[in-house]
This record gives sequence, C-alpha cells and structure tokens, in this order.
Amino acid sequence: MGSDPSSTPTRPHRRLRESDVTVVDKSMMRRAVSGMVVGNTMEWYDVGVYGYLAVTMGKVFLPTAEPSVQILFSLGVFAATYIARPLGGIVFGRLGDRIGRQKVLATTLIMMAASTFLIGALPAYATIGVFAPIVLVVLKLAQGFSTGGEYAGATTFVTEYAPDRRRGFFASILDFGSYLGFALGATVVSVLQLTLGEEAMTAYGWRFPFLAAGVIGVVAIYFRLRIEESPVFQATQAAQEAASETRASLSGERPANVFVMVRDHWRPIVIAVMLVAASNTVGYALTSYMPTYLTDSLGYSALDGTLLTIPVLVLLAVMLPLTGKLSDRLGRRVVMWIGAATTVVLVVPAFLLIGHGAQWSTLAGLGLLALMTALWVSNQAASLPALFPTSTRYGGMGFAYNIAIAVFGGTTPLIVQALLTATGDELAPAYFLMAMSVVGAIGVFCMKESSRRPLPGSMPAVETAEEARELVLTQDTNPNLDLGDLPFAAEDAARRAREREMSAVR
Repeated sequence: MGSDPSSTPTRPHRRLRESDVTVVDKSMMRRAVSGMVVGNTMEWYDVGVYGYLAVTMGKVFLPTAEPSVQILFSLGVFAATYIARPLGGIVFGRLGDRIGRQKVLATTLIMMAASTFLIGALPAYATIGVFAPIVLVVLKLAQGFSTGGEYAGATTFVTEYAPDRRRGFFASILDFGSYLGFALGATVVSVLQLTLGEEAMTAYGWRFPFLAAGVIGVVAIYFRLRIEESPVFQATQAAQEAASETRASLSGERPANVFVMVRDHWRPIVIAVMLVAASNTVGYALTSYMPTYLTDSLGYSALDGTLLTIPVLVLLAVMLPLTGKLSDRLGRRVVMWIGAATTVVLVVPAFLLIGHGAQWSTLAGLGLLALMTALWVSNQAASLPALFPTSTRYGGMGFAYNIAIAVFGGTTPLIVQALLTATGDELAPAYFLMAMSVVGAIGVFCMKESSRRPLPGSMPAVETAEEARELVLTQDTNPNLDLGDLPFAAEDAARRAREREMSAVR
C-alpha cells in the first residue's frame, strides 16, 4: 500500500521562527483572486450558455432527428466535454507542479476562450451536414481538455496565496465567480430570446453568446497574465533547488508519473472523488439540468425556464462566500456535514415544489437546491487542495477532481434525464442526489480537518507581522499548528535524503 510522503514520521523539527511564517502580500493576493475569478467566470459562462441553449443546439446540429433525440444529443455533447477533463487535469496538473501554476493557468484560459469562440463561428448542419455535429464535439472536447486544468489550478493557486485562517472565504470567491458566470450566460441567452425570438435564435442568434466569449476571454487573460507565481510554489522550488545535489524536495520526491502519484496518494484521491461527486451532482442538477427539465418536463417556455433560474443563481453566488467564511469558523467538515444532511432531508421536498408547476413553488424548490449546493460547493475549493502536499497538489487535485467531474458532474443531466425516462418517477433525480450525498458524507468522515491550518508541505501563512509573532509565541499550545508536519526548508529535505542514501548503503 502506498503512503503519503508528507505524513512520513521524521525526527522532531527545530522551533518555528518568525522568518518561517509567510506574511501574505495583500495586493498580490487580491490580484491573484481576481485573476482566478475571471477565469472561472469564463469557464462557467460557457457552461451556462450551452446549458440554456441545449434545446436550440439540438435543433441546429441535428435538425432531422426527433425532439427527444435532439435533447439527448445536446446533453451527450455536454457530457462529452467532461470525458476530456481527466486527461487535461493530468497533463496540466503535471505541468503546473513542474513549471508553475501561473504559466499553465494562462495557457488553459487561452485554449478555453478560443474553443468557445470557435463554436460560435461553426457552420451549422444546413451548411456542412454531418460534419457540423462532429466538429462541435471536437471543439467541446478541446474545451474540456483545457478546462481540466482550470479549476484545479485556480483553487491550488488561491489556496496557496490565502492566509490559513481565511482560506475558506478566499477560496469560495472562486465559486462565487463561477456561478456569476453561469448567471451571466443565462442572462445573455434570455436577452437574446426576448429580442430575437425562437426562430431567429435557431437561425443565427445562438452564435452570439459563444462569440462574446472572445471578449470575456481577452479581459480574463489580461488579468491572469499580471499575476505572479504563488509564494508557496516559489518556496518549494527554492527548496528543491537547494536540495538538488541530494535529489530531495521539500515534500518528498515528486512522483515520476501519474501511476506513482496514484499509488502514493490514493487515499486523498478517493476522498476528493467522493466529495466532488456529492457536491457537483447537486450543483449540476441545479445549473445544467434544470433549464432542460423546466422546459421539457414541466412545460415552461425556454425563456421562462431561463428567467426562473437566474435569480436563484445570483442567490447561490451570494451564499458561497458566506458559507465559505462559516467554514473558517466552524470547520470544513462541519459545514459539509450540514450540506449532506440538508440534501438528504430537503431534496425530495425541493423536487416536489419544482414539480408542482407554479412559479412560486418552482422558485422555492430551486432555492432549496441552491442552499444544498452552497453548503457543499463553498468548501470544495478550500478542502480539496488541502488533501495534497505542495509538490503534487495541482496534479493530484486535477486528477481526482476531473475524474469525479467526468463520472458524476457533466453526466448528471444525462443520468437524471435517463432516470426520468426509465422509471417515469419524477422523484428519481432526488433519490440519485440523496445517494450521492451519502457517498460524500463518507468522504467527509474520512478526511482531516484543514480549517485554519497550514497546507500540507507548506509553512503557516498569516495576514500581518503581528499574527506571525503571535503564532511563534504560541506554537506549543496552538491546536491548529503541528510542528512535526511543517517543512523546515531545505536543510530538512537534504537531511532526509542523506538518511535515505545512508540507509540504502547499509
């Protein structure tokens, strides 16, 4: 059985010094957060646009098929995007752990924006026939490949910049941007539906939201290129260089390939998959499936279905930083326990309210789904990176997150639609979400609390020099600080490597 190098017992370390503690540069942290938020907004803008145009995209790219087949085609293309995400997570994660987070994140954003823009410029079925849906799938796969490195890299970047005691709040701002991006996509689609009408939307109007991604992408790339590499990664790189003569690193040897990484970090990978599966099935049921469900199953017009979900998405975006801040106070595990319990207890009433058919009840049901999503998702960006040491954080999280997203996230609309079709039970989706939250609760039980604690393989991070002094003075009694888990720079890395070599000689 593999082991986590960051948890290998070592000799007692020296005392924590004030110079060991990272005092966060607030201006750089704000720049880092804003640069990551605009990228996440870009990613979810596209998810929102495609989700709310699913019915239209089926008509454009498969016009001769039955309406039910068109819907399944659109949802299938949406799911195909997530098939490429694990590969993107592996490739970009490995690069991000080797050459730096900032360079890779600039690349993923450029690829993502270009793919979305090209979808808007793609000739329809009426022009190039069967090649139209084929090229659409190819572009969505390229989009998924680049997106595979986006979320894992953005959360890694922000958590490495954030101070320990406020990491939940700053990380949750990423998902605040994500759902605002989704709401922006829904709003753009709604405005076009109002001004152009269904016929014009099918003829040419569907292109405009995708083409607008080019403008959003340019702005996002500008912000991202102005960010410096995270201080945690820079410190790790410096320690690796200092220990290069003995082939050591700050957090142990970096895995030679993805198989070694999985072998050495299988436990946090499994936990991450369980957490992501629970949070994203609820999130994607609300964001990506509900527009289709409201239109196809409940008889709302495409416009009404979109307009009903926009205020709920804004409400969700506002709740995320609040629940993220709550996790800094109560702990990540406590908030996720509440999220699991809330989903199990309230998801059936939520679907009953949505299925009632009245606008007030639909909004109430969607609001309950938003609450469940906020409690699950707000913790994800802070909790997942804390499962892995610095040297494999981007790669490990990218692998775990995107495997879970491919199996349980992007396929959620397809699975839910299939369950409805197969069983005829309108509560079948609710039972599916309940089961996934039980799986997530098991993951919460198995994970360690990371709130207010340093990231694995990293020194403590604080906001002020006064906090650093206080941390040094209270290092023996601070319940959130374990000196044995701290990487005391290159001398300890070099010492461990020398001990390994001497042991091998004996």
